[in-house]
Amino acid sequence: MDWIWGRYTALLLSGLLTIGLIPVVLWIPLLAPVLLLTLGLTMVGVYDMFQKSSNLRANFPLLGNLRYFFESVRPELRQYFWENDNDELPYSRNQRSMVYQRAKSVLAARPLGSIENMYEEDFSWLNHSISPVHVEASDFRTTVGEGKSAYQMSLLNISGTSFGSMSPRAIEALNTGAGLGDFAHNTGEGSLSKYHQMGGGDLIWQISTGYFGCRTPEGRLDRAVFAEKSQLEQVKMIEIKLSQGAKPGHGGMLLGKKVTPEIAETRGIAVGQDCISPSSHPEFSTPNELLDFALELRTLSGGKPVGIKLCIGHPWEFIAIVKAMVDRQEFIDFVTVDGAEGGTGAAPVEFTDHLGCPLQDALVFVDNTLIGAGLRGRIKIGASGKVVSAYDIVKHCALGADWINMARPFMFALGCIQARDCASGKCPTGIATMDPTLYRVLDVQKKAGMVRNFHHNTLLAFGEMIGAAGVTHPELLNRRHIVRRLSASEIRLADQIYPSVAPGALLRGEEVADPRLDVYWNRVNGSSFHVQQPL
Repeated sequence: MDWIWGRYTALLLSGLLTIGLIPVVLWIPLLAPVLLLTLGLTMVGVYDMFQKSSNLRANFPLLGNLRYFFESVRPELRQYFWENDNDELPYSRNQRSMVYQRAKSVLAARPLGSIENMYEEDFSWLNHSISPVHVEASDFRTTVGEGKSAYQMSLLNISGTSFGSMSPRAIEALNTGAGLGDFAHNTGEGSLSKYHQMGGGDLIWQISTGYFGCRTPEGRLDRAVFAEKSQLEQVKMIEIKLSQGAKPGHGGMLLGKKVTPEIAETRGIAVGQDCISPSSHPEFSTPNELLDFALELRTLSGGKPVGIKLCIGHPWEFIAIVKAMVDRQEFIDFVTVDGAEGGTGAAPVEFTDHLGCPLQDALVFVDNTLIGAGLRGRIKIGASGKVVSAYDIVKHCALGADWINMARPFMFALGCIQARDCASGKCPTGIATMDPTLYRVLDVQKKAGMVRNFHHNTLLAFGEMIGAAGVTHPELLNRRHIVRRLSASEIRLADQIYPSVAPGALLRGEEVADPRLDVYWNRVNGSSFHVQQPL
């Protein structure tokens, strides 16, 4: 009887209370709510005993439910009570606090001293100058593309944020903030929606494998629709998404609970069904065909800059794209390098954790490839991944980026609390949900101002940092400015850690220090993404 009493204690107590309260309620009707509560608990307990979905609840009626309750609030309890201020899961409390402060234009200062362990392996820093310079507030713009349609790109911009993965008001607030701050907002692959256009901010229209917003019923590119939308004044550049850092080799995912009639109409898909993008583009299958596709999009858009976004995987595939441009002397305008540490609303766990090249290594490789091919001055590089602070921007610019894209920090500026419940459609802050009862609380104008503030204050901090290093513009940063600790007794410049390539070295047939380029450059061409000659 002991084991029965122990396992069924909660159920027995609720049952006995229910039986005992029945005559009491006849005399004291005010206790009726208590009777209803105990009766409800008893019914739940009886159901737990006979249901088949949970062994725990069947063996421990009522009590077993406590396990699931505490599991459901574990992330919040950890975040607010037990998480260290510097634990990055995926962003630390210190990082989030910095974004919140800058979004509110509150001084993001740290009293008493650093909490970083500066003797820990992989700790890095920016070398300062004994002769610092004053850097005027600026967006530190870089020119992307050529001719009258070239775009002056801000150093910091909003990365791909799709309507559907994010709520209508969240998208509108981000674009309004981009308009206020005069920087760019990437649409993400979920189409050029009306909410992206409401704020009047500059747009980079991302075209992915599903061709959402410009697709035929068969899932191919509708060229007439693309031409019409891409020539809108608000659209400044076109980005062909080949892969995404958070789930490279896997199509975008929008779960059916988020596919409302409005989303379905915007994307050209079925209501209420999971929207899984194809893993590859049906419009091309070789580097030459990709280049043809990019050049066609440039023509259809009226000459606007066209580039590609990818997470680096097999190095020979990107080398083959560059080789095709060299052989044909026809070029895309930019490459957005997406690191494997990038974020997304939904992705298979293994893809998120163990697939694709992290941003820093990928950035150096892309930079080296373009330098070696003599194209670095013609083709610009954007970087996106886990980037949040002004120092992060400095570091990635030193490694080869011309500009930085961020998504999650701008979501923090909107009020994201890192609940990590993006895929459920139940985002508590109304950002990653299509439930109007949840996103109604998001004040577009107020949050747009915070988006603008975060952009402005981050670039102010960036200007102060590079000024301390004696540098006046991010284009003057290089790998010799960044130092990294390899062990307790060894530090090296990034220039000494990563291989370097002389401009045009690959064209001259010179041996280069980057082994990936040295091995594959002469073994690929524009006819295939595969290696053409055996190793």
